[in-house]
Amino acid sequence: MRTEFDAVVVGAGPAGSTAAILLSRAGWSVALVEKERFPRRKVCGECIAASNLPLLEALGIGPAFDAAAGPELRRVALLRGGRSIQADLPAANHERYPWGRALGRETLDTLLLEQARATGAEVLQPWSVQALEGAPGDWRCEIRSVESGSTSTLRCRVAIDAHGSWEALPSARRNRHGTDDAAELLDFKANFRGASLGEGLLPVLSLDGGYGGMVVADGGVTTVACCIRRDRLGACRSASPGLRAGEAIEAFLRRECRGVSVALQAATRDGPWLAAGPLRPGIRVEAGDGSFRIGNAAGEAHPIIGEGMSMAMQSAWLLCSHLLDAGRTGNASAAAVQADVGRRYAEAWRHGFGPRLQLAAAFAHTAMHPASATSLVVLASAWPGLLTLGARFAGKTRSVADPASIDSRQAPNESLLENMT
Repeated sequence: MRTEFDAVVVGAGPAGSTAAILLSRAGWSVALVEKERFPRRKVCGECIAASNLPLLEALGIGPAFDAAAGPELRRVALLRGGRSIQADLPAANHERYPWGRALGRETLDTLLLEQARATGAEVLQPWSVQALEGAPGDWRCEIRSVESGSTSTLRCRVAIDAHGSWEALPSARRNRHGTDDAAELLDFKANFRGASLGEGLLPVLSLDGGYGGMVVADGGVTTVACCIRRDRLGACRSASPGLRAGEAIEAFLRRECRGVSVALQAATRDGPWLAAGPLRPGIRVEAGDGSFRIGNAAGEAHPIIGEGMSMAMQSAWLLCSHLLDAGRTGNASAAAVQADVGRRYAEAWRHGFGPRLQLAAAFAHTAMHPASATSLVVLASAWPGLLTLGARFAGKTRSVADPASIDSRQAPNESLLENMT
């Protein structure tokens, strides 16, 4: 096994694999460490905005995505109780990709991982990170095989955290504590076959004590995902004794939202409900981070806006664009170069994604509180274009990533080991 790399990326979700593809394509030696075997299901709303599709094309998986993804998403609906308000989704200003689509994580993550492998990344799977020690320019990453238990130490100049929402690198695990806060949001997801969701429709669910969404993804499978307050989950389980948590949530959704009940009337669930959490929205990237954070490790929006995967991949592009620029600077130490990259990346991340997090938080809190949700329904009924405008501001049509600029920054066969010493 090779043990020395320009970069080690921890986590092979959309952000991690995107970073591995971009850096490997530029000639960097990259190790991509992932603890689970693919394909695997994951709690996720599975929507990919139109603004992100040119990036998929630039990464080399555009044709595969086009062949597999669900129908184009052209309409948005706000569902609450027996009410349904629909509006047009805004079209992106792109000739080939005006509309977003949905693709299951078991498919998307596998496509990206295999593309990273094809571009030259060393994929270590299933391996888990046990420790990450050192400093920019000289990192030591202790890894362990999930299946055999064998261990190894990787050395690298750049460390990239792409471990997602509910995982943490060992250095941060001691600071993460679970709570039983009644207001905490827990995430649930299930897939259904035979649902009658309108083609091209993206419903958003407003629930007392939570919010969610539905979408038709690959293979005609309908994904239902929601975030539910811990105290509401307790009430759901009390109302449906004997059911597992996810099944109690399903009963709650069918009971409380007519749009869900109608869509799932003749449907059958495809596999068990998945659960994760608690959700911790907010900005985590800092200018002084030693390792670089991307994806949900960098920051996370309330998933009510359906921008998680798009933000993850765009954050990877943002970081890699700065790293590839810095890799051409031969007159600074690795630590100094990375410190400058960290400052510029954190600033760009906050500028590009901060407003989306604020919008998502406002929308989420409005949608899951009865008084404000009722007002939202009244306002959207009078002005459906509010939903269109909200989708536009949420990032459905605008990306922080310009895929063409990645090509201009890449210099194949350049190694960070040569340029950042």
